[in-house]
Amino acid sequence: MERVKVLIVDDEHDFRQLFVKRFTLRNLDVEGVGSGREALKALDRKEYDVVVLDVRMPGMDGIETLKEIKKHHPSSEVIMLTGHGSVKSGIEGMSYGAFDYVLKPFKIDDLLERILKAHERRVLSRGG
Repeated sequence: MERVKVLIVDDEHDFRQLFVKRFTLRNLDVEGVGSGREALKALDRKEYDVVVLDVRMPGMDGIETLKEIKKHHPSSEVIMLTGHGSVKSGIEGMSYGAFDYVLKPFKIDDLLERILKAHERRVLSRGG
């Protein structure tokens, strides 16, 4: 089975690096970028199965980035990361096509499970 390709989008460098390291150890093909604009450029270069996208970022926020991802890369599944106890922004993301949302802080295995479910949906929607 091919490795799940995941793009992490978060403006917090240390968080992003930790995330990439932890999921690489779990046999995912993971890359990280620090902004919505960088995410769109990365998606233009490479196809990702799942994008884990922080809602709160300077410049282009997560909701705006999600809309652009769904417009230009509709088959990529997106999981929104939201901190500050903001369930509202996670739900808003789902209304724009996000697969799910996760509240920070989270357990790494919980997010891994959601990533794998998002990947499974993507595979099924592509017909295998």
